[in-house]
Amino acid sequence: METNHLDKQNFFDLGNLNALRKDALNSGDASSDASKAALKKAAAQFEAIFTQMLLKSMRKASEAFEDKESPLNSSSVKFFEEMHDQQLSSELSSNGSLGLADLIVQQLSPTAKNYTPASVLRTSNDLLSDQRAGIELPQQQRKKAVTEPVDKSTMNTEKPEVAKPNFETAEEFVSSVWEHAKTAAKKIGLNPAVMVAQAALETGWGKHIINKSDGNSSNNLFNIKSDKSWQGEKANKVTLEFEQGAAVKKQASFRAYDSIKDSVNDFVDFLTQNPRYQQALQNTGKPAAFLDSLQQAGYATDPNYADKIKRVLNSSELKNIATNVIRQGVK
Repeated sequence: METNHLDKQNFFDLGNLNALRKDALNSGDASSDASKAALKKAAAQFEAIFTQMLLKSMRKASEAFEDKESPLNSSSVKFFEEMHDQQLSSELSSNGSLGLADLIVQQLSPTAKNYTPASVLRTSNDLLSDQRAGIELPQQQRKKAVTEPVDKSTMNTEKPEVAKPNFETAEEFVSSVWEHAKTAAKKIGLNPAVMVAQAALETGWGKHIINKSDGNSSNNLFNIKSDKSWQGEKANKVTLEFEQGAAVKKQASFRAYDSIKDSVNDFVDFLTQNPRYQQALQNTGKPAAFLDSLQQAGYATDPNYADKIKRVLNSSELKNIATNVIRQGVK
């Protein structure tokens, strides 16, 4: 029975590195059997030392959970644990369980030109791409890349979906919302500026619109929640609700729309289809009264909700932007 060279040395004695160096110098030709044997020894020793460091780090990380008063945490036990880890590392390296030594040999062998550990994990499609780019492949991989057909059905040629960007400025937000709000608000006799002001408050001028789980915008400008009657898409988010005057974080489900236009139209439908907002709909000709009625009907739990919208509505910022939008006839 052949004796494994790993059993004849102490891998954790760094003095062995000098012996390995001498073996390499005395082996002569890099392609000789002696040189290959020296390379295998060096690779095996490196793998064993690396494994020992890994085990040591794992034990170090678990120290925070140890009972300091336990007799199992004495210095003598720690000493024997270290000896056990060294033996385990040596055996793992001897058995080739990790495969690190083999990778090192393949990487440093003179016959493994352009062979890297990363290339072990690459697919035939990647290898074909390398060939087209003029990168030389090892003989074995070159043959596989040429003979193995490319399964195009598994190649993803579609661009990943990207979340729709938030509005960069208040003017951009108002310009995008105004015409939709104008059309929808006309159905209930409301000034579109009131609707835009409410959407601006709810979304921070479009910068904080709730996203769906896939990262795309929900386009929900009024943060209308989804109940059992809602059959469309949904978006979940942690929100602040006021209970007995105190703000409480809660996980809530909100409606999601295909577009801003859909969100604005659904806001009007939401008000007209809910009996509790009938008083608000009777006050659409008086913006302040309309907003007060919305709050009284329970549209939002924030006790200052109506006042906040009024401040946005009466701000010079919204008035100036709305004037410019109307003047330019944005559609």
